[in-house]
Amino acid sequence: MERVRDVSELPKAHLHLHFTGSMRPTTVLELADKYGVRLPEALTDALTSGEPPKLRATDERGWFRFQRLYDAARSCLRQPEDIQRLVREAAEEDINDGSGWLEIQVDPTSYAPRLGGLIPALEIILDAVETASRDTGLGMRVLVAANRMKHPLDARTLARLAVRYADRGIVGFGLSNDERRGMARDFDRAFHIAREGGLLSAPHGGELTGPSSVRDCLDDLDAHRIGHGVRAAEDPRLLKRLADRGVTCEVCPASNVALGVYEKPEDVPLRTLYDAGVPMALGADDPLLFGSRLAAQYDLVRRHHAFTDEELAELARQSVRASAAPEEVKGKLLAGVDDWLIQPV
Repeated sequence: MERVRDVSELPKAHLHLHFTGSMRPTTVLELADKYGVRLPEALTDALTSGEPPKLRATDERGWFRFQRLYDAARSCLRQPEDIQRLVREAAEEDINDGSGWLEIQVDPTSYAPRLGGLIPALEIILDAVETASRDTGLGMRVLVAANRMKHPLDARTLARLAVRYADRGIVGFGLSNDERRGMARDFDRAFHIAREGGLLSAPHGGELTGPSSVRDCLDDLDAHRIGHGVRAAEDPRLLKRLADRGVTCEVCPASNVALGVYEKPEDVPLRTLYDAGVPMALGADDPLLFGSRLAAQYDLVRRHHAFTDEELAELARQSVRASAAPEEVKGKLLAGVDDWLIQPV
């Protein structure tokens, strides 16, 4: 068998990781036991077996089921120490996978009811990120995400709050949940507030719906990055537009298969995007539910799409370039990528 370099040693940035979805299965089970939370059987089975739950979110019923499992896991986060544990463990997992920079995505309104309100919840999250970054040495920042299922006025409130706390580690503003609900243009004011405040625009698009949702993110939200974006592969002109503008797609291949966007890992159009010159940053999305973390995405690309070590290194570089990391951090990570390539196999 041909020997290859260890992708967990390849320096990289992680730009698409959701807050609750970053949890370790053992942590969810322990917290559920601590607070007497009765988890859905499908979630408990998945957490104990290590096998992702059977999900198919390409219809609204399937997406609702996915959200139900996600919400059940989130209900186990009830105290500041739970948030601190989640963030510290997410950092440790990323370091094990070779990440040198993590931008973790969170909608603080989801945690506000149990943590004393919106501002206290955000401050608890930011404090946890600052502490974990200091203690582990991993560069960590936060991307605040609005929810498509809520009113656009809520998104404006979040955008103003994100800008207010930009000096505490918030680097971007996103838009998550079912992209079949809520038009991108309904949230244009919130994204304008965020961009004017110096934050990256990083909405989800091109996952559950086709190329049109990617175009909407570009036209209506002036996206710097697109969460997922894989369905852009269906439109050659859109691919060229993404490549020409240097808009990075945060591609999460294991997630795409787990949610039924594509049937098999080899169906995810990674090679199409790469060959078209579209920058990509591989991400784990929600490893709690999808069963694989960051390094596994690189391994998937190698095994199912025949990416060479040189091409994997370029993917790592693209993730670093698209990040909000300071230039000195980017330089160190990029140098580490070069070093990885010259290691003997």
